Amino acid sequence: MMRLPLIRHFYRKSAVAGFIPLLVCIYHIPYSIRFIEGFIPMPKCQLAPGAPLKLDNAGDKTLHFESRPDVQTCTEWGAPIIWEGMFDPRAYDEVHKGNQTSVALTVFAVGRYLDVYLKDFLTSAEAHFMVGLPVTYYVFTDVPERVPAVTLAPGRELKVISEEHRFRWQDISMMRMKTIRNAIDSHIRHRNQYVFCMDVDQVFVGRFGPEALGDSVALLHSHFYRRFKILWTYDHNPKSRANMLEAPGDFYYHAAVFGGSWQRVREITDSCYRTIMEDKENGVEALWHDESHLNKYLWEHKPSRVLSPEYCWDPSIGYRRDIHVARLIWQEKQYDKLRENS
Repeated sequence: MMRLPLIRHFYRKSAVAGFIPLLVCIYHIPYSIRFIEGFIPMPKCQLAPGAPLKLDNAGDKTLHFESRPDVQTCTEWGAPIIWEGMFDPRAYDEVHKGNQTSVALTVFAVGRYLDVYLKDFLTSAEAHFMVGLPVTYYVFTDVPERVPAVTLAPGRELKVISEEHRFRWQDISMMRMKTIRNAIDSHIRHRNQYVFCMDVDQVFVGRFGPEALGDSVALLHSHFYRRFKILWTYDHNPKSRANMLEAPGDFYYHAAVFGGSWQRVREITDSCYRTIMEDKENGVEALWHDESHLNKYLWEHKPSRVLSPEYCWDPSIGYRRDIHVARLIWQEKQYDKLRENS
C-alpha cells in the first residue's frame, strides 16, 4: 500500500525536474536569439548600377570599403556605412581641425533624466566626442538650475535652454523635433556647421570623431542591424504619416543618434514635427513616436552617411564578432522611475 504514494512522489519530482530545463530555455530565449542573429550574414557593399559613392566628408578619401568583408560598408545608393577598421582617424582629425569644423550636440534632460544621466553624458562627451574640435552642447531641460557644472576644454561651451515641462514621456520624445528646429533657427545656424541630436541616457566610451560627420547622418539600430526585415518595428498604421505599409525600408534607424549639416537637420526635424502634428490632429500616435517618423523620413530622403551600431551599442546584446569597438553605449534603463510624473 505504501508503493502508490512513493510512485506519485517520484512522478511529481520527475515532472518538476523536466520542467526546469524548459524554464531555463524560456528565460534565455532572448539572449539565444541575439546570439544567433550575430551569425545572420549582412549584405555586402553593392552599389546600384551607375550609382557612385557619395563621399561628403573631406576625410573620406581614406575610406577602405573592402577592409571589413564581414559587414556591409556602403548602401545601394552609395552612402558609406562607417565601421572600425575602414578609416584613418588621423586623416579625419587633421582635416577637420584644420578647417575648425564646429559641431553642435543637442540633448534633452527633462525631470529625473537630468539627475540620473546628464553629468555622465557630458563628462564622457568631453573625453570622446569630436575631441579637438569646437563643440557647443545644447541642453534642453525643464530644471535648468539643476544642470551640473562640467569642466570643458578650450573652444567648447555649454548652453542651457529652458524646455516646457510635459507630463508624458512620449510627448517629450516627439516634441523635441520642434525644439531642435527652433534652436537651429535661433542659435545653431549662426555658430555651428554640423549638428548631432542624441538621447541623454547614453555614455561615451570610445572615439566618436569627425568620421561621423556628413550632410545627413543616420544610425543602424543595434537590435535590428542583423535581424530579418520582417521583424523591423516600422509603423504600419495606415492612419499615421509614419506608416511604412508601402515601403520595404532600407534599414531600421535608431533615433537615439542622428545628425548632419545644420541645414539638413533642420529639414529632418521640421518634416518630422509636421507629420507628428498631423497625426496628433487625427488622434493618431506612431508606434515608436519620433523614431517611426524619422525612419519614414530617411526612407524617402536617403542619408548620405550611415553609422554602424558601434556608435550606439547596447551592451545587453552581448558579444558580437563584428563590433570591434563600442563608442557610445546605452545606460541601464530605469523607465519605471524615470517616466513617473515629476
